[in-house]
Amino acid sequence: MNTLRNSALGKSVIGRFALAALAAAALSGCATLPTSGPTGSDIRSQIAKDAGALGMTLVQVQTVNDLPRPPAPPAPFRPDYTPPPSTELVGPGDVLNVAIFETGVALFGRTAAIGTEGASNFDAASRAERFPPLRVSDQGTITIPYVGQVNVAGRTTRDIEVQLRQALRGKSQNPQVLVSIAEGLTNSVIIGGDIARPGRLVLPTNREKLSEVIALAGGNKGEIRDLVVRVSRNDTVQEWRLSDVLDNPELDLRIFPSDRITLIRQPRSFTVLGAPGQTSQFPFPGARASLIEAIATAGGANPNSGNARAIFVFRIDRDAAGNEVPIVYHFNMMQASSYILAQKFAMRDKDVVYVGNALANQPSKLIQVLSQLFFPLVSLQQAGAF
Repeated sequence: MNTLRNSALGKSVIGRFALAALAAAALSGCATLPTSGPTGSDIRSQIAKDAGALGMTLVQVQTVNDLPRPPAPPAPFRPDYTPPPSTELVGPGDVLNVAIFETGVALFGRTAAIGTEGASNFDAASRAERFPPLRVSDQGTITIPYVGQVNVAGRTTRDIEVQLRQALRGKSQNPQVLVSIAEGLTNSVIIGGDIARPGRLVLPTNREKLSEVIALAGGNKGEIRDLVVRVSRNDTVQEWRLSDVLDNPELDLRIFPSDRITLIRQPRSFTVLGAPGQTSQFPFPGARASLIEAIATAGGANPNSGNARAIFVFRIDRDAAGNEVPIVYHFNMMQASSYILAQKFAMRDKDVVYVGNALANQPSKLIQVLSQLFFPLVSLQQAGAF
């Protein structure tokens, strides 16, 4: 008898508690329930109110004309068509190999291996003197015995050969001079950053393009999608995504001596918030990413709380003057055309994708809250606590 009375009492307590909870929920309304963010209508109304303060613009993407134009990459250095200097031009810091060949009485060195054993110093055998590597001074000169200082900066190796032959006239019998560049610092570039072999790189032809110079330096170490290539020429610095350089021949500019090239790791990402399957910051899956790929990466709209009609992309763009312009793009993914438009919508670094909260999920949330409240009481009743 007592057991029945306790059971009835427990049911009565649970019933009164349920009625009280339902009454409280009805009075407070569904607005007090936890949500994953504003609804689509909330965002549209807030943008209309904040347009004056932040200058936000809402774009309803319904046709291809509503899609943003892709940003034009920075133009290559101009004039890019300037003929490069000759690879034989000599400058300060270069290292030269100089060899002087003589016949008859030698001014330099000893008899070369051409002569016979025991030959005298006065014969027709060829005599050669190969000087140690000669580094061009900061003033652009080298020093040759019996000649003195010779200004070689800005001249080709052929010009220097003629210059030395003329300087040796009357001192040596029919001298022949060979000059070659051992280390051509004048015709080199500095390459560093995320590259396999950073350092100084001599340009073989002075007609190498940017992609070729990177290949000559061993290639990039990081992912192409994450790399920015920076080129410094004189007082001008420009940057491009390495993926854009490889895809666009117009950006694969010709590299000139004294250029400085740096590969910088700058991975791009986008953030997905609101009510998607997963909220997080995601890296670009490749060199490029579309909105449909971004939504798929986040698991789409959450079927229990997300609203596929309220997909927004928040972006800070720049106008022609370089001023920041916040723009919000709205997609209604319940329309078939939006899936085509979302494929054409290119994501940019630091874009924010927001999946709006659905109004229809408030009753289900109420049921979830009540079940969380009543489940312990039901468990206690079954355990005989009441």
